[in-house]
Amino acid sequence: MDDLSEFHDVFFDEATEHLDGMESLLLSIDVNAPDTEQLNPIFRAAHSIKGGAAMFGFQDITELTHEMETVFDRVRKGQMPLSKDLVDVFLISGDLLRAMLAVRKDDGDEVPQEDVTALCVRLRLFLEPEAVADEISVTVAAHQVKVSSSDAVQAASAAPPPSSLAKGKSSAAVPEATVKRRKTKKGVEKSLSAVAAEISTIAPADQVKVSGNEAVPSSLTSPSAVEEKNDFGLFVDPATLPANLPEAAAMRPGDIKIDELKGVTKAEATHSATDASSIRVSVQKVDQLINLVGELVITQAILAEAASRADPKLYQALSQLERNTRDLQESAMSIRMLPMSFVFGRFPRVVRDLADKLNKQVELKTEGEGTELDKGLIERIVDPLTHLVRNSLDHGIELPAVRQAAGKPAKGTITLRAFHRGGNVMVEVSDDGAGLNRERLLSRARERGASVSDSMSDQEVFQLIFEAGFSTAEKITDVSGRGVGMDVVRRNIREMGGNVEISSNLGAGTCISIRLPLTLAILDGMSVAVGKEVFIIPLTYIIESLRPTAADVKAVSGKGKVVRVRGEYLPLISLHEVFNLRPDAPEVHEGMVVILESEGRKTAMFVDALVGQHQVVIKSLERNFRRAQSVSGATIMGDGRVALILDVAELVGTTAGATAK
Repeated sequence: MDDLSEFHDVFFDEATEHLDGMESLLLSIDVNAPDTEQLNPIFRAAHSIKGGAAMFGFQDITELTHEMETVFDRVRKGQMPLSKDLVDVFLISGDLLRAMLAVRKDDGDEVPQEDVTALCVRLRLFLEPEAVADEISVTVAAHQVKVSSSDAVQAASAAPPPSSLAKGKSSAAVPEATVKRRKTKKGVEKSLSAVAAEISTIAPADQVKVSGNEAVPSSLTSPSAVEEKNDFGLFVDPATLPANLPEAAAMRPGDIKIDELKGVTKAEATHSATDASSIRVSVQKVDQLINLVGELVITQAILAEAASRADPKLYQALSQLERNTRDLQESAMSIRMLPMSFVFGRFPRVVRDLADKLNKQVELKTEGEGTELDKGLIERIVDPLTHLVRNSLDHGIELPAVRQAAGKPAKGTITLRAFHRGGNVMVEVSDDGAGLNRERLLSRARERGASVSDSMSDQEVFQLIFEAGFSTAEKITDVSGRGVGMDVVRRNIREMGGNVEISSNLGAGTCISIRLPLTLAILDGMSVAVGKEVFIIPLTYIIESLRPTAADVKAVSGKGKVVRVRGEYLPLISLHEVFNLRPDAPEVHEGMVVILESEGRKTAMFVDALVGQHQVVIKSLERNFRRAQSVSGATIMGDGRVALILDVAELVGTTAGATAK
């Protein structure tokens, strides 16, 4: 049972990968001149999902993928053309398959069968538009039973065996009845129930015929012709049957096209050989390994601290252990790393659909898809990026006529870019649209009663769009305009230990830059002392540290203190006041000041002393504390003490807000 459960999880993972690959190929394919190298993988993806779904008994998934497979098989063989409408239906089918997989994986309620049936009908319309468009006609007569669709086989199998039919339990004439229904599952089932009830009263078995989708013949099939078939009166073309039917397993070997099976087997074998160089490992196992490595790092730090005070030779020997531990930690962390292509691959579909909806022409460009980020961050960055891309498309990119009037090409461009910078991953969303209007932002902020001034920097003004309820949209649409979302974007990015900055030129476009740590498990930080406590400041926020003179520190009425650094006055955070501690250095000029920058804002932080630079293992506080203000986590130092990791973005934001008032 455990093995089956493991295969169960593998099926869902592989099916999701197949759908991702299928969507990517569908979005990039040229419908006017499709490439066989793109068509074949789409066919194989549908085939692979169908096979796995059939093995686990997921009939609805099997039914839909069978229709997809059939249609695309015709396309790749050149028997029918590829069209934009067909691509649209395949994309919609992929969306429904994702929903069905999610439901099956979570053991939830099934996706309504009507949705599956409707899509199957749409797919079959590409093959036989006239036959599928006709209403189903079920005619029950003394010498003939006509049933359309493969569901007839199920009804026939539920009836008494052919032997009992041949004996003729009743030779009474069956009154003719015609039932017409639309081709939905419920309608077919009602018709078939009546048919199954009548079948038991039909005397000679050789006068019962079940046909596929062909038109009703003008004359009845002769008994002699039926006997030649020698198949108990059930004649259904195997090619028209979905592979998920139980009766399909009982087909005669001669009914299966061996050549087609050989082609599928060869493709499957090639695919399996390609994947042989990698293995699938549960994320829980990887997390367990990383946690153990983290504990090893802490233990090594404690040993090094003790050895430095006990025996210099022992401390020197432990330096090799430190190097090995760091290498092991980096190797373990790399297992959780995924390329940004996992994120960027979702957006061609988003841009395509929304551009069509807004009547805009947009090209999406991606750069740095190979840049790697922790899996946990990869999963959490999708929603913020989706909102930023939609916002760029709705507010940034202009309509084609407006762009041409401004001397721009009719087609706008949105660029997603990822790259490394200073031990962090930078993710940028940029467009060549209208840009942000500084005066309009200030005007809207004043209308909302916000405290703003004309002396604010561009970065400070642009950050206003991240305030809750703030929007410059003239009208509210189902895409945007309610001022809901951008504040959530910034909050989510901060929760990931990152920050967001904006640069914009009116009429030229906007670039939103997100800075994220490589991982949420380890952190390079500077330890600082305040009284008897130690705090960790992430290095990514630190610009420099210095000891100011008494003349550099000024008090501003109602706004606390500021410190002058190279002619610029920065707001001052006294860390001992934030955490209500007694400092060893009561005056600013007696201690140290650390200059921090977050989201374009600079702030000075006053501490007693700098302790040193460390790579620390992050421990979450959420298990014991719902939300610790100004703190993002904790770590264990080499001497065994617990040090809090500061939430610099929150501290800087709070100080900037207080200064603005």
